[in-house]
Amino acid sequence: MFDFLTSKNPKILVVGDFMVDHYIWCDCERISPEAPVMVVKSKKEDKRLGGAGNVYANLKSLGADVYAIGVIGDDESGKFLQENLNAKLFIEKDRKTPLKSRILSHSQQVLRLDDENDFETKLENEIISEFKKIIKDFKAVILSDYKKGTLSDKVCKELINIANSLNIPILVDPKGNDFSKYKNATLLTPNKKEAMNALGIDSLDNLEFFIKKLKDDYGLKYSIITLSEEGIAVFDEKLHIIPAKALEVYDVTGAGDSVIAMLAYALSLNIDILKACELANKVAAVVVAKVGSVSVSFDEVKNLEKSSFEDKIKTKEELIKITQNKKIVFTNGCFDILHFGHIKYLEKAKKLGDILVIGLNSDKSVKRLKGNDRPINNEFNRACMLASLYFVDYVVIFDEDTPYELISFLKPDILVKGADYKDKEIIGSNLVKKVKLIEFEDGFSTTNIINRIKNDRKNRK
Repeated sequence: MFDFLTSKNPKILVVGDFMVDHYIWCDCERISPEAPVMVVKSKKEDKRLGGAGNVYANLKSLGADVYAIGVIGDDESGKFLQENLNAKLFIEKDRKTPLKSRILSHSQQVLRLDDENDFETKLENEIISEFKKIIKDFKAVILSDYKKGTLSDKVCKELINIANSLNIPILVDPKGNDFSKYKNATLLTPNKKEAMNALGIDSLDNLEFFIKKLKDDYGLKYSIITLSEEGIAVFDEKLHIIPAKALEVYDVTGAGDSVIAMLAYALSLNIDILKACELANKVAAVVVAKVGSVSVSFDEVKNLEKSSFEDKIKTKEELIKITQNKKIVFTNGCFDILHFGHIKYLEKAKKLGDILVIGLNSDKSVKRLKGNDRPINNEFNRACMLASLYFVDYVVIFDEDTPYELISFLKPDILVKGADYKDKEIIGSNLVKKVKLIEFEDGFSTTNIINRIKNDRKNRK
């Protein structure tokens, strides 16, 4: 699947609407007395490349050599893009660089504020001229259209004609109900709703007919429709459905950007379109399991490919290497007999960040804490049961009585404990940014299960 990684990093050009995604992470503990709205306290904020910039970031993460062409305003958001893109960015008077501010509480988006203005570029000739000047050096082109005025009819048609004349794949993430300006592109990546709008229909019941109609109407080499949780439909000479790979969906922001980035990367290396769509599905599966606009690396896609959950059992040294620049959620315990209460607790913990790491007490540690008749299951079996849960990213076994040393080494962002720790000392709380208490499901505990088994045995006698 990943043999092509030995190839040189392909040069890919992104042209389109570049913007800034602004995330404000908040805590919410009450409702306002003035109105039925949440009162939030800002804890952290960050800015990321958005729109066509997210396509650019995904290509960089995959290993491509990326360059960009776009139009920005003379403002702070424009400066952010200039500092973070290898690009020719034309500054246009009176234009606002689109800034999308998202307020999130407990990893859930509660509000989005867009700061932008409707703007059709007057710099069409400059964009086309720059494209002509550099296009021969690239193996693929992406037009990332967010209807912010950069990709006018004239720009799209000229760029597609130039790329076709040089036999360079040109892929388009389309917007709007009229796809005529994208005619003769290599492929488009509309979702179901966009495809139906462009075709003027209410249903895709006859998928093969309509996906072929898109191909014929717009002179595409390949016709593609992304089908959300159903995967990707692609028509070359016949219809193929590439099933989705996602097991969990937290946020679909940027999934389309990641899909077109992977398709362009694959086609630039002459990979078959069906294999390219398989890879795009895997990339999308990684993206939707995270919060916000994110880029995806091949290491993450490879992890999705792994057939054995034993690969999720790591040493602390291995974890340091693979969890960099991720929001790490950490919890710990013996997890001797895995039950429904554990599963719900861990599922809630996963939603608090990017990666959930479980510190698992070793057999020696459990015996010291709970007596010589414990654990019931050995540490390897316990680790495998935890690792088999799709929302658990990694398990690390520790020998100490407490996880303090492990927490000190991993430096997680969030430490999760059960709600029964309220008003109690939480070991390692001084080493993390935040402690989160999660309510347990009533009526579930390993000790109760063991006692019930013992009582059943006594009653049988």
